Amino acid sequence: MTSILSTDRPRVASEVAATVRLALPLVLGQLSAIGMNLIDTVLAGHLDAHTLGAVALGSNVWVLAIIVIIGTMMALQPSISQLHGADRDADIGPLFRQALWLAIPLGVALGLATAFAAPMLFGLIGVEASLVADASAFLGAVAWGAPALSVFFVLRGLSEGMGRTRPTMYFSVLGLVLLGPIGYVLMYGALGVPRLGAFGCGLATAIVLWLQCIAFAVYLARRSTYRNLDLLARFDRPDLRSLGELLHIGGPIAITLLMEAGLFVAVALTIGKFGTDIIASHQIAINIASVAFMIPLGIAMATTVRVGHARGRQDARGVRLAGAVGLLLTLCVQILSATVLFSIPARIAGLYTTDAAVIALAAQLLTLAAIFQLSDGVQAASNGALRGLKDTRVPMLITGFAYWAVGMPTGLWLAFRADLGVRGMWMGLIAGLSVAAVLLTRRFWRLANRLQD
Repeated sequence: MTSILSTDRPRVASEVAATVRLALPLVLGQLSAIGMNLIDTVLAGHLDAHTLGAVALGSNVWVLAIIVIIGTMMALQPSISQLHGADRDADIGPLFRQALWLAIPLGVALGLATAFAAPMLFGLIGVEASLVADASAFLGAVAWGAPALSVFFVLRGLSEGMGRTRPTMYFSVLGLVLLGPIGYVLMYGALGVPRLGAFGCGLATAIVLWLQCIAFAVYLARRSTYRNLDLLARFDRPDLRSLGELLHIGGPIAITLLMEAGLFVAVALTIGKFGTDIIASHQIAINIASVAFMIPLGIAMATTVRVGHARGRQDARGVRLAGAVGLLLTLCVQILSATVLFSIPARIAGLYTTDAAVIALAAQLLTLAAIFQLSDGVQAASNGALRGLKDTRVPMLITGFAYWAVGMPTGLWLAFRADLGVRGMWMGLIAGLSVAAVLLTRRFWRLANRLQD
């Protein structure tokens, strides 16, 4: 990587600038998405503890549907970026229409599963009956937004694949701005609308998802850059080959994201055995780490596009340069993030609570979070670069091995056999993320070096 960055400095500078231009709107878009979750939590929490519990319970199910949608539709970014890089824009419209054939049934199916299967699951695991009713009401309402979310990510994939990431920022921020007032009206009751509680929270989210989707679609229809692609110039029947290719790329991404989310859920459930203060400390630390992760995640998404463009134009050196720049930017950002977490962990934890015991333990966990900033960022950047090459199956296997064969067992052993408690579980996270970072980085450079200059 060093040799690539040390030669042809003007091209390196140009690549850095292009990646940063792509990444900044994506980072803001991801932060806006987190902001929407925060708004739901704050509105529910200020209504009453019961509503907060119902929304939190329902959200844990809804996030699984979101992950499947996002992961599957992430197949579009590398596919579009490679077509655009190869000057095959005429093929983008047909691929876009096939992506809609995949997105709409996927959204409907996941919406139905969210609305009808989740309440049965709550009953099977013995959740309190009063919570089941309101959590199910939340899910029944938010499920109406699943098709809109699917189509929204098709529109995102199209725009980002062409190297235009600002629309993602525009419409993510739009959702953030709209959710507060709409959620307040529906949850608390205002302007003649009755107080709908958890159901109102789900309904507000669904309405905002549809507004985001419609606004994005109108934007694409009115901009000449996209109009020239003839996105809806004709009606295409579903093409099994095209749909299969999208699933071949997107399916492993969805599984990878589910395995990652499953790891953190499993860690949270395991930590639940250690007591209230430890649960609170873990929640604070993981929330801060999640917000910090949005920056390398945005860089990784930009790296996917830059690698895809270079691969599409058969520029092997450009592929390696885009991957190297993505990793370099990620390392710079994560070193800064780790320095902040190392320097003032107690002060950061104090923004969330005044409980001295919780602050003290959260500060210890944030020190561990500082350690995994580098490995977490590098594994995200390498995964992003690999997606630009449409390589998703082997990364899925690598991620599964790193998280579940290394990270989780290591965490459990350190937590219970070595008596390190919650710190042991976090050390397990460090181990899993570090193995993923090493193996994914190695995988990218092996594939990139095979390409012909």
